[in-house]
Amino acid sequence: MSTEQQARSLMMRHHHLVKNRQQSMLSRVSAEVGMPPEAAEYWNHIQGQAHPSFIASYDRSGASLS
Repeated sequence: MSTEQQARSLMMRHHHLVKNRQQSMLSRVSAEVGMPPEAAEYWNHIQGQAHPSFIASYDRSGASLS
């Protein structure tokens, strides 16, 4: 794999992790408040990129477990 392909793969994986984290959090909250499961399927992206506020909210934190 070339360096460019590795970088692309890492970026795509990160994008999917952010999306999955958002989806799981939305589904938990919608279940808690009694909304239908379809309400948690919201995903808004602009030209293949996650919305900047989603990245800030659902990205990995700087805290680590030891």
